Amino acid sequence: MSALYDSHCHLDAPEFDPDREAVLARARAAGVTAQLVPAVERAAWEKLRGICAADPGLRPAYGLHPMYLDRHRPEHLADLADWLARERPAAVGECGLDFFVEGLDPEAQRFYFHGQLALAREHALPVVLHARRAVDEVIAALRRTGGLRGVVHSWSGSEEQARQLFGLGFHLGIGGPVTFERAQRLRRTVASMPLEFLLLETDAPDQPDAAHRGQRNEPGRLGEVLRTVAALRQADPETIAAATRLNAERLFGAG
Repeated sequence: MSALYDSHCHLDAPEFDPDREAVLARARAAGVTAQLVPAVERAAWEKLRGICAADPGLRPAYGLHPMYLDRHRPEHLADLADWLARERPAAVGECGLDFFVEGLDPEAQRFYFHGQLALAREHALPVVLHARRAVDEVIAALRRTGGLRGVVHSWSGSEEQARQLFGLGFHLGIGGPVTFERAQRLRRTVASMPLEFLLLETDAPDQPDAAHRGQRNEPGRLGEVLRTVAALRQADPETIAAATRLNAERLFGAG
């Protein structure tokens, strides 16, 4: 089996502090040899950088996640500009919009989101996007900004929205939710979407596959996502593994 690339894994999360090395060892044993690790807040960037520096298979991304809005400050955008220039990470993110969680000020979200899109364009870096009940607005922002590439991770939008993103050159990140039989719309999109825009992810420690519902997710379980995607597309898992790894390497660089 081709080596797998987990295109979205929060390996720096505190849930992994007790056994991070063992988690990584299990991932490598399962064939997951590269991972993108996206940040969620300014205070976590140093920790994330250190974790990624210790393993050549880990690629860092730095950003400000909309769900951590209360921890962001306007000056963090200036900090991000400095980090991108100095560190040259794999991507900007995780950033985006979340209109599902109550209490997250939409205008404040837009301030940080649009600022990060501008930085990604300025530094010619891909963006890792969170879009929950906000896909249309995210697409509109990408069109206005222009000159961007990246991925909408944990895809949950419509097939028409997916087609619009493909037209902009954006990928879809597919993870644990696709393994649930009730996710029929997601499964239809995955079954028919262009392979060149498909990325596999775990979003660990969140979004475990159906067989591990309620448990802490791990990057070593990416194979469960792969097998489901291959079955939906009636394709050889080897073909999907190789293609999605190549897609991730083109977007983020080799792990």
